[in-house]
Amino acid sequence: MTGPRSNTFRELLKEFYEAPYRGAVARAKRDEDDLFMLFVYAELLGIPNPATYYTLELQPILLERFHEWHTRMGLEHSPLDHFRCC
Repeated sequence: MTGPRSNTFRELLKEFYEAPYRGAVARAKRDEDDLFMLFVYAELLGIPNPATYYTLELQPILLERFHEWHTRMGLEHSPLDHFRCC
């Protein structure tokens, strides 16, 4: 059974099964991203990080999302003394 009707039916079934979990998956991904940001910026926040050497090269890449992250974590202003993003 192939054709436009079967493709539409497949898409509807896929949406039906995925929709209830979309929010939970998005929250889990956001939590994982927040933990990763903390791991990358930990040394700058004063938290010892044994992997600083490996995460330093990621800081410029994640700098664009830093403001979103620190406001979501409940920090009104940037917690870094030498970096003002607000």
